[in-house]
Amino acid sequence: MTADGFTTCLWFDDQAEEAAQYYVSIFKNSSVDSVSHYPEGAPRPAGTVLTAEFTANGHKFCALNGGPEFTFNEAISFQIFCSDQEEIDYYWTRLTGNGGEEGPCGWLKDRFGVSWQVVPDRLAEWMGDADPQKASRATQAMLGMKKLDIAALRKAHAGE
Repeated sequence: MTADGFTTCLWFDDQAEEAAQYYVSIFKNSSVDSVSHYPEGAPRPAGTVLTAEFTANGHKFCALNGGPEFTFNEAISFQIFCSDQEEIDYYWTRLTGNGGEEGPCGWLKDRFGVSWQVVPDRLAEWMGDADPQKASRATQAMLGMKKLDIAALRKAHAGE
C-alpha cells in the first residue's frame, strides 16, 4: 500500500480470499496482491486469512475477514460504466451468477452481498437531458428494467 490515494476495505465474515479471487477473475487489470493471516492470540484462529489485498480494474481493495458483525447493504454500491451491451451482459452475468441477485434499474448484488450498478456510460446524459421529455422517457424506460438494455434506453430517449 502507498501513502497516497485510498483503498476500499470490504468486510467479510470469512470469505475475504475467496472474494478477492472472484473479483480478480471478473475484472481486467486485476491481481491478488497479498494475503495476510491472523497471528497467535488474535480474535480468530492463528493462520486463518485476515486480509486479502487486491486490485480490480486498477482500483485497490482490502478484503478483511472481520467476522459476522457487519454485512453489506445497498447504501454503498460500485458503479460499472459500460460502453456497449456486450459489456453490460458480461458483468451482469458474472456478478449475478453463483448466488448473486438481480435488482431493479441495473442494480444487483453479487454472491457476497456487495451491490453493483451495471450501467451504460451514457445513462446519466440521457436521464439528465436538457429536454425534459427525452430525460423522462429514458428514466421511465430504465425504471422498468432489471439488466439495462442500451438499445431500448437509446430508443426511449430518442422517442422512437
